[in-house]
Amino acid sequence: MPPHADQPAEYILSTYLTPPGERAVISPRHDHNLSLWRRTAGRVELVRHWELERISGQKHHSWPLYTAERSEAFLAHLLAGEGLTPADVTVSWGTPGLPGYQPLQVPRGAEGLPLHSLGHLFSGLMTDTRLFKESVIIGLAVDAAPDLVLERELPGAYYAGCVSVRGDITFAPIESPAPLYHAADRVLGKEPGTLMALASACDTTADLDAAAELGDLTFFGGHVQPWADAFGLVRRVLAEAERQLAGTAPDPRFTAEENLHSAVMKVVQECCELITARTVDKLAALGGVRPEDGYLCVSGGFALNVQANTRMLERYRFRGLLTPPCANDSGVALGLGLLGLWTTGALDTADLKITTAYQGNDLRTDEIDEALAAFAPFIENVEDFTPERFAEDLTDSVVVWADGAAEMGPRALGHRSLLADPRSEKVKDLLNAYKQRQWWRPVAPIVLAEHAGDWFEQDRPSPYMLEAARVRPEARDRIPAVLHLDGTARHQTLTAADNPLLYRAIEAFRDATGVPIVCNTSLNDKGEPIADTAAQALNFAVRKGIRIVYLAGRRVLLHESGTADAVPLAGPHPRATAYFAGQEADRDAIWQSWLDRGYTEAGLLLLTGTPQLLADPDTWTPNRIRLLAERVASKDPAFAQNLEQFRRDHGPGTVFGDAPALRH
Repeated sequence: MPPHADQPAEYILSTYLTPPGERAVISPRHDHNLSLWRRTAGRVELVRHWELERISGQKHHSWPLYTAERSEAFLAHLLAGEGLTPADVTVSWGTPGLPGYQPLQVPRGAEGLPLHSLGHLFSGLMTDTRLFKESVIIGLAVDAAPDLVLERELPGAYYAGCVSVRGDITFAPIESPAPLYHAADRVLGKEPGTLMALASACDTTADLDAAAELGDLTFFGGHVQPWADAFGLVRRVLAEAERQLAGTAPDPRFTAEENLHSAVMKVVQECCELITARTVDKLAALGGVRPEDGYLCVSGGFALNVQANTRMLERYRFRGLLTPPCANDSGVALGLGLLGLWTTGALDTADLKITTAYQGNDLRTDEIDEALAAFAPFIENVEDFTPERFAEDLTDSVVVWADGAAEMGPRALGHRSLLADPRSEKVKDLLNAYKQRQWWRPVAPIVLAEHAGDWFEQDRPSPYMLEAARVRPEARDRIPAVLHLDGTARHQTLTAADNPLLYRAIEAFRDATGVPIVCNTSLNDKGEPIADTAAQALNFAVRKGIRIVYLAGRRVLLHESGTADAVPLAGPHPRATAYFAGQEADRDAIWQSWLDRGYTEAGLLLLTGTPQLLADPDTWTPNRIRLLAERVASKDPAFAQNLEQFRRDHGPGTVFGDAPALRH
């Protein structure tokens, strides 16, 4: 029942954490995150979305909180920042073992689909409930694979799709192209974002037919795992591209390896788009709808593939894209919260609209003051922001910009950003050097929304940088730093309502230069999460030699080389690792407790991906699980490698709080 109008607000937590207790070593999750919701009569709102990597500094945060006591202390710390205590939270969804935990209901018609994938699906589907109730939406949850923490058995298919017609949802299992990018990541040794950019960074191609390479392969996951087909396709394409390009470097600006990988990824990307298109066709037919009458909702890690998003929008003439900024696993808690609110009826009469990405930790005045005091030896001057001075600072240069609440998701969207002059190739080179990226990476632009049509051949809003727009030919020479070889840019549109201070700044730059666009890239070093605090922003600027830092309306000018009192900075500013450090004894005790009951390490690995074994302990005894693990190992050559990785990530030996960032 909804709270009565004169009753206090109800608070709800949705979480995506590793469960504390004995399951902590067999329930791996990464990109941990939490969402806090406030519910009153007639309204539900997102109060805060926390991504743990911003707090801990561990990229793709996967360190568990092994005990209930430590988990509850951490939750109390987060809630205290909102003036709340754990007692104020009515219910929590998503992580067994947390205070107030209740299982999520599976929606009618979605039985057999993983809750992880349903969380992805709802993270885009329900961010504007009025639009959801009035429109047609085709929804795809497309990532590599779901975690199985909330499942009692291995799902028959991994990926959830749906057609929603004015709030009436029909669910269906769908294919995901993400396994192909996962395979390319592992085979080619480059991150998916780099591979996506490299595909269009140079024009090297191999004479391969993507449709023929894809053939009749399908990628539903679940009972028929997608990995053998995905890795096989990527390796076949790589071998043929190597044969065709042997001894050549068609684009001399790139290395032979980069030319090769660009050719491979063009084919892989086209295969991914073919899979996505046949999924859209399937769902449209299922719902008896026309794509041009509705919206495309894409979530899961593959939703960050802006080229595929754009191709689907253009091919089917959708009205727009409904994708959250935290489309990858960093937004699962958001989606599980929306799923829970919908299945419990909280959204039947209440309105909810998440209008911006700025839902993370705030840049608080007291923390800014403390950071300025701590970095005083590096600071020459602090003064108030003026738009005109910002325009001067940005001209042919780079500034650090931090303001308000941090963005959700893996991309900077104007609150924790490096901003720069888009007219300068020199500036693009500077930005890539600061972030230790390849020289050829263009930089995403932020454009004032009302001027976007003058510069880009697209008039749809794109607030989260999830579409690629073609730059108008007459504008290309004016903004070379943001331009991909194919003439597109991964742009973000900005309104005054979205981000008032940054809007004023860019407007002043337009008044001075005629260009309503700035370069924008994330405020972080290679392998480091995006900065969260003022101190982290100042540290980055000092280490990289960037002299101008804007902190929530204050302009900070740094000394060119510090002062005599300035101690050189050895690395990124420390993050809050204390919440996760010192857990080695707890982890080792949990690990040993499984071994003492007769489980083997190989058996524990098997449990991570086979939840039905835990659901029936009378049948699946430790000895039977040991024998099954031995049988799997004898048939699967990759099992031994996976076991070694499992030991490194979850077994005795890892030091929490000091370990290097883990890569998933």
